[in-house]
Amino acid sequence: MTRVAIVPAIVAAATLTLAQAGLVAQQRGAAPAPAAAPAAEPAPRMADGKPDLSGVWWTGGDVGGRGFNSAGRGGGRGGRGAAGTPAPPTFTGLYTPAAAEAAKKLADTDDPTLKCIPTAFGTLNVSLLDVGAVGQIIATPKFVVMLSETFHGFRLVPTDGRAHREEVPPSYRGDSVGRWDGDVFVVETKNFNDDTWIWAEGRSSPHSDQLRVVERYRRVDRNTLEVEATLHDPKMLTAPWVVPKQTLVLAPFDQIMPLICAGP
Repeated sequence: MTRVAIVPAIVAAATLTLAQAGLVAQQRGAAPAPAAAPAAEPAPRMADGKPDLSGVWWTGGDVGGRGFNSAGRGGGRGGRGAAGTPAPPTFTGLYTPAAAEAAKKLADTDDPTLKCIPTAFGTLNVSLLDVGAVGQIIATPKFVVMLSETFHGFRLVPTDGRAHREEVPPSYRGDSVGRWDGDVFVVETKNFNDDTWIWAEGRSSPHSDQLRVVERYRRVDRNTLEVEATLHDPKMLTAPWVVPKQTLVLAPFDQIMPLICAGP
């Protein structure tokens, strides 16, 4: 399927957040109009029998395009849950009083992504997507490679359950290790620095260097990837934040694009 992209010009601080990308109408091959759904094909498997997570994944469309689903976007703006019930907690909703007070002192202009610094988690509550809407997974028996289209971020996740590397300094996106729990790929990430936010788009969401993220990836069928995550931060939160389950779909193309951030 042909992809068409209008890459945004670098304006002012020039970062690619979801809101900015939408304003400049970055487009590519949109998801086709809904049709009668055929029977789902089973998830492909690798030679060792484990599910193959490989593919380009998105919520159903690119930012501003048909099929784009921003329902998983990070919280912090209140709202209600289903049928008028209270909205589920968010990362910032679980702040300790001290953390909440510190976050109030931060403005939109303090958003680290304005300096091309990635998020610690992701604006759509999917780490694979970071501040964008498209990510790619390349799975091998020894490593699962996770590529974020915006800012060209990456994670190399070993699959053998090894321990975290002690010699690696703290970083924006932490150090990840993985293991298989049946057909679910479990990823634990820690050793973050505290220079990033959980989300972008000016939503103040600082975290501490004690942040630890546990994700569970399950390929339901050929076209569907479910992602669950829990964020732990004992310095900032009164309890772990259990992220609502996110559902990604296989995009109709097999490579992400180079969307590079350039700023001050």
